[in-house]
Amino acid sequence: MTTTARPTTGFDAAAASTAYRSALEVIGAVEPRVAAAISQELTDQRESLKLIASENYASPAVLLTMGNWFSDKYAEGTVGHRFYAGCQNVDTVEALAAEHARELFGASHAYVQPHSGIDANLVAFWAVLAQRVELPALEKAGVKHVNDLTDADWTTLRHALGDQRMLGMSLDAGGHLTHGFRPNISGKMFEQSSYGTEPGTGLLDYDALRARAREFRPLILMAGYSAYPRRVNFATMREIADEVGATLVVDMAHFAGLVAGKVLTGDFDPVPHAHVVTSTSHKSLRGPRGGFVLAQPEFADAVDRGCPMVLGGPLPHVMAAKAVAFAEARRPEFADYARAIADNAVALAEGLDRRGVQLVTGGTDNHLVLLDVSSFGLTGRQAESALLDAGIVTNRNAVPADPNGAWYTSGVRIGTPALTTRGFGTEEFDRVAELIADVLGSTTPAATSSGTPSKAKFTTADGVADRTRSAAAELLADHPLYPGLDLA
Repeated sequence: MTTTARPTTGFDAAAASTAYRSALEVIGAVEPRVAAAISQELTDQRESLKLIASENYASPAVLLTMGNWFSDKYAEGTVGHRFYAGCQNVDTVEALAAEHARELFGASHAYVQPHSGIDANLVAFWAVLAQRVELPALEKAGVKHVNDLTDADWTTLRHALGDQRMLGMSLDAGGHLTHGFRPNISGKMFEQSSYGTEPGTGLLDYDALRARAREFRPLILMAGYSAYPRRVNFATMREIADEVGATLVVDMAHFAGLVAGKVLTGDFDPVPHAHVVTSTSHKSLRGPRGGFVLAQPEFADAVDRGCPMVLGGPLPHVMAAKAVAFAEARRPEFADYARAIADNAVALAEGLDRRGVQLVTGGTDNHLVLLDVSSFGLTGRQAESALLDAGIVTNRNAVPADPNGAWYTSGVRIGTPALTTRGFGTEEFDRVAELIADVLGSTTPAATSSGTPSKAKFTTADGVADRTRSAAAELLADHPLYPGLDLA
């Protein structure tokens, strides 16, 4: 059964075709190889089963909004308070994007300038530091906030930052690199500790989390995930944060579309409970690549100082595209789309489970499914590559207590937002589960030169990849990407 929750059902295919053909002609006159790559990317995306949980397809309206004269504007500052003249039109689109974001998520304040998810997180972290860090030595000198520091104060600040702590979800449990881990700048700003999931179930252990928070006493309790296939109770997270005097920051980059579409409500909606919420505007939200921050009133002023504290000049053309995407998400049909994402994820998980594929937590109640492929004798890297050869695009991902580490991994992460955009429904996703299980069950590790099993090389039984690509092509033909859009 297919879904009608598609972003392209209301667009004028003939007008979009004319727009893109004209754009490619102009681009090709300067650098034909770039025009060819753009055209080929559409072809490639049309011909593959895209199951990467963090990817989607933006509408032609969103995509076209990014290619305009706003690219030429510098606009440091905020609406009505720019450091460059001639920004009245930038003010219009930024104000519209912020207005749509507030209304869409029920937030009191929205900041739409971040260029990416990590930028949004950095803005949030510095906003918390600006509001919460106590610097006695500097206070004696009349300094009240981090944003007031002079160059001479920074040495003292760096010592102070060493005492600031962040508690976030561990990477192997489904957390994200930007939540305080050492290779990332967040891990250099904060002393970091992690909370995990219950052994055996893979589910969040709120009692253990509470005990860790009481012991660690973080400045920031970080919630949100990139590979956890279950809902998070943000009301409970806020209780824990309040109990230990922490600021609750939620990164909803992955599941923002489910929040916008009212699939995640009440205790599972982070916006009413978190002090600050960060997100990307693509993924399940189906907008342009970028970030944004939602904040409670006490953090609004500090968040708005993202530029110049963390960000360089805003990207007005992307802010304009965010305004369009947020406006699309406020339409009733987006709620249908969000519900379809969740329903399809359940169908995909049940289809895999029924065919013997091991799932972390045993299933899903959001937009993603995490496969443990070790039962097939495979690493995540082998499974990812075998599926790609068969026309199924996924990404390898660590599982809890992963013995293969973050490079080879033991898992594969898949998600439903992109194919739901194409119109796939529960029956199609059950068929996708069948194809995945067939490929994994037909793949074995190859041997290294020393005769030991390889973590990267593999062999798939003859004919399986070709058979899967053919089956995938049949599914995709029934659900064309941007139907009617013709570049020829």
